[in-house]
Amino acid sequence: MDALARKLGLKTDPTIFFTSAGIMILFLVALLIAPGPIGEAFGAGRQWIVTNLGWFFIFGVTSWVAFLLWVAISRFGAIRLGGNDAKPAYTNASWFAMLFAGGIGTVLMFWGVAEPISHFATPPRPDVEPFSVAAADDAMSFSIYHLGLHTWAIFAMPGLAFAYFIYRYNLPMRFSSVFFPLLGERIHGPIGKTLDIFAVLGTLFGVAVSVGLGTQQINAGLTELFGVPDAVLTKVLIIIVLTTVAVGSIIAGLDSGVKRLSNINIGMAVGLLLFVLFTGSTVFLLRAVVETFGLYITNLLPMAFWNDTLARYSSEGGAWGWQGSWTVFYWAWTVTWSPFIGIFVARISRGRTIREFVLGVLFAPSIFTLIWFAIFGWSAMEIDGIGPEARAALGDQAGILSAAVAESIPLAMFAFFENFPAATFIQGLAVVIVAIFFATSSDSASLVVDMLCTGSADPGPWHQRVFWGVSEGMLAAMLIVLAGDAGLTALQEVITVVGLPMFILVFIMMFALYRGLSHEDLSEIKVGTPPKQEELKPED
Repeated sequence: MDALARKLGLKTDPTIFFTSAGIMILFLVALLIAPGPIGEAFGAGRQWIVTNLGWFFIFGVTSWVAFLLWVAISRFGAIRLGGNDAKPAYTNASWFAMLFAGGIGTVLMFWGVAEPISHFATPPRPDVEPFSVAAADDAMSFSIYHLGLHTWAIFAMPGLAFAYFIYRYNLPMRFSSVFFPLLGERIHGPIGKTLDIFAVLGTLFGVAVSVGLGTQQINAGLTELFGVPDAVLTKVLIIIVLTTVAVGSIIAGLDSGVKRLSNINIGMAVGLLLFVLFTGSTVFLLRAVVETFGLYITNLLPMAFWNDTLARYSSEGGAWGWQGSWTVFYWAWTVTWSPFIGIFVARISRGRTIREFVLGVLFAPSIFTLIWFAIFGWSAMEIDGIGPEARAALGDQAGILSAAVAESIPLAMFAFFENFPAATFIQGLAVVIVAIFFATSSDSASLVVDMLCTGSADPGPWHQRVFWGVSEGMLAAMLIVLAGDAGLTALQEVITVVGLPMFILVFIMMFALYRGLSHEDLSEIKVGTPPKQEELKPED
């Protein structure tokens, strides 16, 4: 494989590169041949996981939040990720824009209206009346719980571990480097390469599904605006455009491409947010933003440990309840992205202290998420009608958004904007924002996959990076063309099942990171002097 890599002009680890590419192709062929049986098998696996191990996911993510906050406020918080004199490569504004665009911007555009409305119409707890004030409060609390501190803890936990071991110990920029305290030099052998291949595949499949879902939302927007048919050909053309933009950004590199796209996109998203705030019920929304902070703070601890234990006693809950199809699914899905987002966050965070890293990665996007959901979610529920009196006053207009979400989740955002001035222009702008968000996720993922293969933060040859970007687009397109919805559903089930071993690995990362931190010498230098690697090697 070394000879083939040299012949192709690749600068990468040939074992990781070719094995990952080969498995991706073989799995795609199997998925295209038999999407139904594969979907059923992994669907059964997912149901078993959320039924029997849902508590493990709930407890796990909450423990990561607690661990990260402890590290940040402890004496270890002053340790700098890099040399003792290292300085951040990006301003706080650019750093946050890349965090947001690479991590969760696509999710907010997709779920900003749809999730609050879904919980508003179908409350998580059976004792809450749909469309009531209590249902509205619960809808906001659960939406922000799903996409606030806990989601970012799933990214920050591996991100901090990557940054610490890569920059403090000069280890390769690979997933396996985090396990150095447990594996020692074996991270460079078959075990380490297996972990890296697993991380590459998780990133590829996770991004491919997200691109597929984003394509559905963009198609829904174009259908609403121009009557473009909701068809396979349309979706494929959208994927081609998204992949082309992503490839252009990949060639430009992290500083020129991803950074520029991220800054543009976050500016457009903030503009959209302000538009809804000032053209909607401004005073109501300002009050709602403040109140939503209180709702989140008040309900965070109970939600963080709620396991829907009594779901089996509900007439509609079933053995795994509402939480199995929402919270547990979110955590299992999100953790498959953790190698991608973790490496990406580590790559853009060199020079920051652990305290800056943890507080920035956890709180900055979470605060923005809360404001986003408060403005879009409360606006949507107000339009739909909160409480019997409001719904009676709205007449036939009551329930318009909840009905749209029930019919098509990708259409939710565009149905929402029909209630605002310049609806057509704003819907078009929303399509552009969604497209750029997905393009930035794709190009970020491609750069990270290349890093996982090369083990270096320095970009590989442009055709090597482009290969991964094109692969993500082709994977999403071929699923839509040849397997349709069954293929995407099957892939969602697969990466949910993959989420369990990835979840366990992130748990192990927490202990590896603690072991590394415990060997830091903080007695003489405020930021610490890294211990010798020999001190962290496992005993044989």
